[in-house]
Amino acid sequence: MEPNNQTCQSIVKEEVLAKGKWAQLLQTTYIDPAGKTRVWETVKRTTRKPDSNCDGVAILAVLKRTLHYDCLIMVKQFRPPMGCYCLELPAGLVDDGETAEGAALRELLEETGYKGEISGTSPVVCLDPGLSNCTMQYVSVNVNGDDSENIKPKQRLGKHFIFSEFVEVILIPMNELRKKIDEMLQKENIIVDSRVYIYALGLTHATSKPDVLPVLKA
Repeated sequence: MEPNNQTCQSIVKEEVLAKGKWAQLLQTTYIDPAGKTRVWETVKRTTRKPDSNCDGVAILAVLKRTLHYDCLIMVKQFRPPMGCYCLELPAGLVDDGETAEGAALRELLEETGYKGEISGTSPVVCLDPGLSNCTMQYVSVNVNGDDSENIKPKQRLGKHFIFSEFVEVILIPMNELRKKIDEMLQKENIIVDSRVYIYALGLTHATSKPDVLPVLKA
């Protein structure tokens, strides 16, 4: 019987090359599926709790208002690694003693001022497995826009938001999400978080009908 290559792979050792307050660079030595020893450069957060396998949350918050289209609540903020503004979902790290749901409601309130109700939570998923072991959970939140506390919400950005004055709340109708994002990309010097764009692309695929169906030959 052929051996299962996946069971033959393993991490041999990890050496820290550089370490900062929030992240560290490691040299990871591992065994590949063919049994060969290889080396990989890996980035890991320094903030992950020993008893957790999840670093943070991203919030899929939908604003629902009477006589309005449902809107996805997003934020635009300056991201130093990109050197420009980024359109992204509200997100943040999970604090000590917090659940993913608790972190999501806290981050949503801090970054956007909106209060909502949890409608679902994803399993733990990876972000960029070719570079980092960073993981997160998507938390879906419904926001009642007719509620008095959500009519004129105020951000509650704390001192840990280094670029707090640059966090802008963006509302885009769900039925025009990809179109509006594409328009923003043409008009502004911004980049879109892949999680936002793939969500918009998924909505487009889910609601559109193919113009021409393929003709299958027998």
